[in-house]
Parts: sequence; C-alpha cells; structure tokens
Amino acid sequence: MQIGSHVLKNKLIVAPMAGVTDRPFRQLCKTMGAGMAVSEMVSSNSLLWGSEKTQRRANHDGEVSPISVQIAGADPKMLATAAQYNAENGAQIIDINMGCPAKKICNVMAGSALLQDEKLVGRILDAVVKAVDVPVTLKIRTGWDKQHKNALSVAHIAEHAGIQALAIHGRTRACGYTGIAEYDTIAAVKASVKIPVIANGDITTPEKAKQILAYTQADAIMIGRAAQGRPWIFREIDHYLTTGEHLEAPEVSEIHRVLINHLYDLYEFYGEYSGVRIARKHISWYTKGLAGSASFRHAMNLLQTSDQQISETNHFFTKLAEQNQRLSYIDEGSD
Repeated sequence: MQIGSHVLKNKLIVAPMAGVTDRPFRQLCKTMGAGMAVSEMVSSNSLLWGSEKTQRRANHDGEVSPISVQIAGADPKMLATAAQYNAENGAQIIDINMGCPAKKICNVMAGSALLQDEKLVGRILDAVVKAVDVPVTLKIRTGWDKQHKNALSVAHIAEHAGIQALAIHGRTRACGYTGIAEYDTIAAVKASVKIPVIANGDITTPEKAKQILAYTQADAIMIGRAAQGRPWIFREIDHYLTTGEHLEAPEVSEIHRVLINHLYDLYEFYGEYSGVRIARKHISWYTKGLAGSASFRHAMNLLQTSDQQISETNHFFTKLAEQNQRLSYIDEGSD
C-alpha cells in the first residue's frame, strides 16, 4: 500500500476517531501492527489553532511515520490554510474529513454533509491539493442517505483533483453507525478509479478483513471501533493475512502490561486531571466482557487519581491472571 512516496508496511490503517486516535493511541496501534494511523480531526477554523485541545491534537512528537493529520471544515480557503499549517508542523499526509456523521459536524455543512454538494467537494479538494506538497487523502461515506449514494461520483472528483488515496465507510451519513456496512459501493468505486481505495466499516476479525479485501479488491482496510481496547487486532489481522493462521489470544499478563503502559502515556500526554478521565473509557474498552469487569468499571469511574486507577487496574488483572492465563471473554450479564 502506497500513498504518495510513503510505502506502508501493510494494508492496515487506524481510522480517525474523535476523542480516541490521539498520539498515545496512534503510537500504540502502530506498535501493535498498524501500517498507518490517522489523527482525530483538527478543525480548519484558524481561531482554534491556538487552543490547547487543537495543539494537542496536532502533537506528533516521537510518532512513527507516516504522520497523517485529518482536517475538517467546509470552506475551501480555510481548509487549504489548515492543510498548510499542519504540513508545516509535521504532517506528512493531509486527510480531508467528508465522512463524519456527527450532527455537530454536519450541521455546519462539514464532514459527510459535504457529500450533498459535489461542486463544493471539488472546490475543497482542488484548494487543499494545490496548497501543500504532501499527499492529500479523502475519507467519505457511500452517500448522504440510501437514496443518494454518490460515492462513485465523488471518487471521480477526488481522482481528478489529485487525491492520492480514498477511504470509504460502507454506510451513508443517515445510517450513522447503525445497521450493517455494505461493500458493493466500495467495490464499484475500486473498479472505477486508479487511486488506492481503503475499505472501512464493521471490520472486526481477521476473517472479515480477508473477506472484505477479496470482495472489494481494496488496497487496504481501515479499522476504527474494533481497535478500541483491542489494539492487538492489527497484529492478529496482519498475521492471518500473511500466513492464513490465527494468533493465540493475548495472555492476561500482556494485556495487563499494554493497558498500564497506555494509561501512563495518557497521564503524561493529558496531565493528571484530564488523563484520569480520558483513561476511564479506555479501561472500559479493554475490560469489557471479562469476568467481574462490570463492577470493576463502575468502581473505576469513581476514582479521581492516576495512582488509584493504576492500583485498581493492577488488582483486577492480578485476580484475572490467577483464574486463567489467557483472556476469556464472557457474557456481560454473568457479572
């Protein structure tokens, strides 16, 4: 898989997720086998560039290349300026968000709302591509709703504008994250354009990854929610695609170590107060479905310090390790 001059080590990409794909998460997923990770979206509004939140989102210190930064907005000039700003501050790939279905994004005609205006799509893509010397990629959905699937048309606009890779989530904006992703549209786009196409949506297992790559003939796959609390999914998929064999489930001791290291990275990146609160959702994702985890997660949400979080996490995994040396997921209702 190649984007501009950047050759990825495999076909696996971490999807951009607001509030999730911060630098600690991107670095972890890359360590666990992802070939690339796209940042959570950065607003194109220049008034926000000086904010601590935006500065943190644009922080790539020590991150493994290639560094891909996603920008969001609806004004071509502002997006072009945002692309320049990020390229000057370390971005090696600029990704444009036309896939986010969130109401607060679509209500300002950004994200997947842009799919309703193909002329504006063209103006945005032309402006951003001309503004920077780094490769520009695009993330879209199959369309605005099931009656207006225009991914194929947008793909041709993107190719003509010089977009160097196109990621498609197999749902419309109206679908949000409900229902089942479809891949016929992705396959049709791949058959119609020459630029790399990345398939996204409901890819949760090594088998599903292989199936979608074969069905769509996509150049790569993008994984989002399935990696939350399960960053090792990338090495599992990579191993399966390479050998046709499954890796054994991670041992409790390894998951314990990965989570603790992730927590310390979050505390360092965000500081004590915000780090503790952001860590809660990650702890929940890592432990969901494990024996005794429901009561553990409830107690975790009441803790106020990093020392308390670390202590209780260590205690939970020590008990789990005594029961079974490999993670064994159970029904949440058995808690």
